[in-house]
This record gives sequence, C-alpha cells and structure tokens, in this order.
Amino acid sequence: MSAGTSRFTLAPSSMIDALYESMRQRIINGEIAAGEKVTEARVAGEYAVARPTAKACLERLTAAGLLQRTAHRTAVVPELGVAEILDLYFARDSIERRAVQRLAELGTVPDEARGAQENIERAVADKDFAHQVEADIAFHTSLVDAVGSKRLSRMHELIMGEVHLTMGQFQAHRTTDPHTVAAEHGAILAAIETGDPAAAADHLSDHLRAARDRLVARLARDERQQEPPRVGV
Repeated sequence: MSAGTSRFTLAPSSMIDALYESMRQRIINGEIAAGEKVTEARVAGEYAVARPTAKACLERLTAAGLLQRTAHRTAVVPELGVAEILDLYFARDSIERRAVQRLAELGTVPDEARGAQENIERAVADKDFAHQVEADIAFHTSLVDAVGSKRLSRMHELIMGEVHLTMGQFQAHRTTDPHTVAAEHGAILAAIETGDPAAAADHLSDHLRAARDRLVARLARDERQQEPPRVGV
C-alpha cells in the first residue's frame, strides 16, 4: 500500500467519530482479533489520517473497553477469560436490574426499546446475526437510558463496550435458538408494561444469566479445541 493511500473509507461525519465507528465494528466483528496489537501508526496508515486523530480514536476505544493498554504499552484487543465475563455480567445485572425495576414502577416502556425489539425480531427472521447483536445492545441501552439517570447511564456505558466485544468475539447468539433472545426481551417489556417490578427484574436477570452462561460455555469449548493432543492417551 503506497503512502497516503487509504484501504478504508469513512462516513461523512466527524473524522474521529467515523474512525471510531469503523474501528469499533472491525474489533467487534473479529476482523481485528483478540490479542492483536493496534498502534497509532497502523490506524493512521490504514485510514490515511493524522497521528493525533488515530491517537484520539485509540483513547476512545480504550475507554469503551474495546482496547486495553497499560502505561507505555501498545493497545491490544482484550481477551476476556471466564472470571472477567462473570464479573462483567455481575456488574451488568446490577445496573440493568434496577433500571427495569424503575421503569416497571413507572409503567413506562420506552419507544426506543420497542423499536429495538422490532429490529431484533426482524434480524432473527432475516437470520442476520450482526444486526441482531446491534439491536440487542440498543435494547438494553435504551432501557437504562429511559430511567433518566445520567450516572446510571454512564456506568452502563462503561461496561457495554466489553459486552458488545464478547458478543461479537464468541458469537454466542448462534448457540441458541434465534427466537429465544427476542422472547426473553418480550417478557421483560411485558412485565414493565404491567407495572410488575419484581417480574421485570427477574426476567432481566434470567435473560442475562442465560447470555452469560452461553459465553462461558463457548469460551470453554474454544479452550478445549486449542488444547494440544495428549500423547499416549
């Protein structure tokens, strides 16, 4: 690739926003694999952008949990283990459970959540895994944001990058009936609409527990497949 020649095109929006979105999609979809290094020079070269723009993008990806970097070290795509997934879903359940309880207390189903649910059902019908994952993230984010607590939304945003990353890396949605997630979301919305905080919270926790267990099972399977054959057995 000659100097200054871009391999990727950016949408006509803010340069850093467009760069971030393109890199986010590549990481989540596995084009940039877990454990792979991502440097400012690489990003600047692939997109023909200035180094400060590439640096700002990497900082944003790191803040979103899509990259990890220690002091004076190159940023890498995280490889989350079982303990980290369990901790991630513990934090996620703590935030989202309270959010759906509050919405049920108000009897308020956000329009954004209904729209995301429709998108999930459409993606399931079309067997479109990538859009199913995007709509799933939008569904849960809309529930938390609808509470109207900036701090709750900010805490949720801090972990959802890692959640999205795990969903893309392990493609755990593919290991269950595609209608299951849509049905579980429907149960959460129904409990919110009928004003039942306990049921909404329980449906939410059951849904997240199932998602967590799929991720852990997929990770365990991948680790078994990577084990070298045992000699003499």
